[in-house]
Formats: sequence, C-alpha cells, structure tokens
Amino acid sequence: MSERGDDRTNGNESENEAEDGDKNEREQTNQNQPPTGGADLSSLRTIADYQFGAGAGEALFPPAETLEVRRTSSGRPQQIHADGNGRIASFGTDGRFTMGLEGGRRLAAVLESPAYRVIVDDESEPFVRDGKNVFAKFVCEVGSDVRPGDEVLVTHERGDLLAVGRAELGADAIRDFETGMAVKVREGADTPSDR
Repeated sequence: MSERGDDRTNGNESENEAEDGDKNEREQTNQNQPPTGGADLSSLRTIADYQFGAGAGEALFPPAETLEVRRTSSGRPQQIHADGNGRIASFGTDGRFTMGLEGGRRLAAVLESPAYRVIVDDESEPFVRDGKNVFAKFVCEVGSDVRPGDEVLVTHERGDLLAVGRAELGADAIRDFETGMAVKVREGADTPSDR
C-alpha cells in the first residue's frame, strides 16, 4: 500500500511540475502583451477612428513612430506622448480621447475643414493662443458635427491651429448664440505644454 501512495505522490509531483512549466510559459507570453485592462496601439487607433472618423487613428498613432504610452497602476493607458513633441492625447476613463496640442496638429492634418473645428478670426486669436476660452460671438465657422462635450480644434481662418479643447455648445447653438462659452480651451498654442 505504501508503494501505491508513493506512486500517487510521484504522479502528483509530475503533474505539479507540468503545471508550473505551463504557468511559467504563460507568464513569459504575457510579458509581451499589455497588462490586464490595457489597450495596445491598434485598439487606441480603432477608438480614435470611432471618435474622430476614419484615418484619425493612423494620424494620431502612426505604426512606424515610437510612442510612449503612460499607464495607470492598473495598466489602463492614460497618456500617449510623441518622442520629443509632447502629449498627443490622454485616454479618459470614459473611453474617449482628450487632445494635446500635438494631437490637434495631427488631426488638423487629416480631417477636412471644418470637421471638429471651431474657427475664429483675428480679434480672438491672441487670447485663444494664450489658452483663453472661446466665446460664441467670436466664432466665424464651426463644423456641423460638433456636439457639446466633443474634443475640438480651434483654428484661425487661415487654418493655423490655435488651441485644443472641449466644445461646450453644439454647432447650431454656437452659430446662433451671441453670448456664452463655445469652447473650454485645454491648451493654447502659446501656453506651456504638460510634457
């Protein structure tokens, strides 16, 4: 009877060793993947395409570029930085991006005007560049797709990117209102960035 007990023990030890080997193999494989709850760049590109339209993901996060993805302690992407160019975007807990000025430049290059844009003239340009909010009475044109809460690019009539921020009003309201904040500016072109 003791021999059988020994055989069972030896069998269990072999099974345990096999399980340990499988576990080590899984751990090595998982080191190459983002932590639990994380998203890789292809997932972030898909989200950007959904939020801003086709082509936005490739423009924001080009596959050929080395990007720094800063993550929370749980592994969720929090900020994406371009090497030497500053913050492209932050990834919110709501699953949407908030743009940095570098991200705004990249979007402005691929989105046809006036998509996701609020366009201002010379009168408010210096204030917006400085990071001040945009008021409805100073808006010359706005993209018809702009809704309250959307990330928008604030540009000059000439096409220069002045700031990035969050629309406080929808496109129709921005066109119709003579008072009220149209865009809560997050970062102006002349303000120090949050690198």
